[in-house]
Amino acid sequence: MPRYREKRIEDFLDNDISGFYDACDRMDAGASPAEGIAWIRETHGERWAEMLAYYFDNFLDSLTGTIPGMRVLVHDIKTAGLGVWGLSNWQRETIGEAENAYEILRMLNGRVISSEVHMRKPDTAIYMKALESFGIDAETTVFVDDRASNVIGANRAGIRCIRFRDERGLRETLIDAGVPIPAVAE
Repeated sequence: MPRYREKRIEDFLDNDISGFYDACDRMDAGASPAEGIAWIRETHGERWAEMLAYYFDNFLDSLTGTIPGMRVLVHDIKTAGLGVWGLSNWQRETIGEAENAYEILRMLNGRVISSEVHMRKPDTAIYMKALESFGIDAETTVFVDDRASNVIGANRAGIRCIRFRDERGLRETLIDAGVPIPAVAE
């Protein structure tokens, strides 16, 4: 966000000051960006509403890119004959931009987006919706997420989980679990 000084960006990303993450939670659950902006304006003021509008106008600039090694890992998993699906808390108005920008999102066998189904991780219902939508069973599924609360939510739905830290660790954990993918070469 080059329009703003570093301190203002830090304040914007401090939920107690701007309400940014509360607004994102609302939009992830189905509220539109216009509704999120209006909510921030009403609860936290015009300066934060204006920044949220700027964020949406320049959304792709907020994305940091594909985690190194993840595109290859997804390819290796799919080459092994396994499916890879996406389950994300995300605003419906921006998911298409991300999918157009990042090949890895287009590689998925399918996806469930919170704002499209009006449910959010870590609520058990969204995991059950994903299993149903993808036509897969909890017993043969592994859920990977970097947030502990989302891993706990998936566990409550009866899904085995891996807490994501980095691509190499995930690859090693999958190999140890019997997934037939290549190891990282020495």
